[in-house]
Amino acid sequence: LSGSLMSLYSDGELGGVAVRGCVQFSLRYDPAREELHVHVLRCRELAEAKKQRSDPYIKTYLLPDKSNRSKRKTTVRKRSLDPVFNETLKYKLEKTDLQGRTLNLSVWHHDSLGRNLFLGEVEIALGAWDWANTRPEWFNLQPRGAGGTCAGGGARGGHAPCLTLLSPAGAGLPPTGELHIWVKDAQSLVPPHRGTVDAFVQCYVLPDDSKASRQKTRVVKRSLNPLFNHTMVYDGFQGKDLAEACAEFTLWHRDAFSKRQLGGIRLSLGTGSSYGLPVAWMDSTAEERGVWQRLLRQPGRWVEALLPLRTD
Repeated sequence: LSGSLMSLYSDGELGGVAVRGCVQFSLRYDPAREELHVHVLRCRELAEAKKQRSDPYIKTYLLPDKSNRSKRKTTVRKRSLDPVFNETLKYKLEKTDLQGRTLNLSVWHHDSLGRNLFLGEVEIALGAWDWANTRPEWFNLQPRGAGGTCAGGGARGGHAPCLTLLSPAGAGLPPTGELHIWVKDAQSLVPPHRGTVDAFVQCYVLPDDSKASRQKTRVVKRSLNPLFNHTMVYDGFQGKDLAEACAEFTLWHRDAFSKRQLGGIRLSLGTGSSYGLPVAWMDSTAEERGVWQRLLRQPGRWVEALLPLRTD
């Protein structure tokens, strides 16, 4: 992920509108044409750029490319806080090139006489997207520079876990398997203060939040792109258990006498409940759900992803 998205916005496009609302769009890759299709459907309950109105349009980039070559726009919808676009923005590239790309989708108010005003954004790590999912999804709009990737005090970045579920084979073994988690690295972090980050990752497999479930990486000092290369193993699982579980990763900065959480990710099916009980931590994003679904579909194979950190 890029260290900052401020360079995407010219000085004439900055604004002080409080972000609210959501956007609905779908993603599809057309292998015959080698095209990524971003189908933007609508927005809902956007902020008012002027008195009880906005003239919204949507702009996209395929990061890390921030040039005009990467920019796409919809048409402007006049005087609407719930605009319907129903437009498809297309990118020509091979599917393998999506692995290292992040879709930045932002909503703007168009002012023909003044400056365009930022109304919110969403970021999708395309390397972790479930391409079998072509249904439109709703995404909450985020403030500038925090589009699903912010991490405390403006820190941003991506976290790269790699997971596999190893099932037993042969007679006489217990009917359970092991969840192997390889925490590889984090990328493009922004320190909570001036300087750098002394980073480590902590993991729980919920609903077990006991000390027995907690595992940590080593602390990597003075790095905004820390390489952990650390493997964690959780045993006693069946596939049906993981459907009710959530692997929670949190990234921390360690000070001399304290630690500060910078962000995290939660990998689960995102159902909102576990073993029939409502739980707050079953709140995975569409990208995070896609990784967990791939894990459950492919036992015994590594599932790798670079996911944006979030603060919630």
